[in-house]
Amino acid sequence: MTSPIRDAVAADAGGIAEIYNDAVAHTTAIWNEQKVDAADRVAWIEGRQTSGYPVLVAVDPADDVLGYASFGPWRPHDGYRHTAEHSVYVRGDQRGRGIGEALLRAAIARARETGIHVMVGAIEAGNTGSLRLHEKLGFARIGTMPQVGMKFGRWLDLALLQLTLDDRPNP
Repeated sequence: MTSPIRDAVAADAGGIAEIYNDAVAHTTAIWNEQKVDAADRVAWIEGRQTSGYPVLVAVDPADDVLGYASFGPWRPHDGYRHTAEHSVYVRGDQRGRGIGEALLRAAIARARETGIHVMVGAIEAGNTGSLRLHEKLGFARIGTMPQVGMKFGRWLDLALLQLTLDDRPNP
């Protein structure tokens, strides 16, 4: 059974911060090295939502956050306003249960509803689970940028994937 997905509220910030911090400390999914607190995530949620972008959470029956997804601007210039970059993170003990897929599907649906034309994923090239998930949902791998990041004392390659969300010929 898939966990319910809803829009995040400030009370979810602690759970989101825990997932984020676990990824910071133990994975190359996030290329940051600084952990965040719940207040930081409250500001992030509010900033996204005020700008018209969602923060979605998958929750268990006790309303604990199992994962989260969001999307926002791909680049800051007006010409990119129909393209969004997304992120999806799942709590470590919940991976492999379909939560990431459900969150990504929900983010794609929300992006379509808001008029986004292309969704971009920038994924560490060694993250085969995430790459497979995105390809399963129709994302095409469009390139790899070698050694553009570093973490844990090694260079990281960035795989770029994209999904065209509609077939409109003009914006």
